[in-house]
Amino acid sequence: MVQIFKTNVTNKKEAKLLAVILSKENPDYNINFDLDDCDNILRIENVEIKNHCIITCLQELGYTCEILN
Repeated sequence: MVQIFKTNVTNKKEAKLLAVILSKENPDYNINFDLDDCDNILRIENVEIKNHCIITCLQELGYTCEILN
């Protein structure tokens, strides 16, 4: 399963740090950002993805994050 999120992350260093943080919380997830996309995409791949945990984690760190339909 792949889930795509729209974020307000624009800095590549921040994206790398956030990927590390999310990976520590969810070690089985394949996580990457596409900051070249207009929606600053966060892409997560795994068998099961806990969307609310991803959204809450980023919001607690001061970022916006929502599922992209």
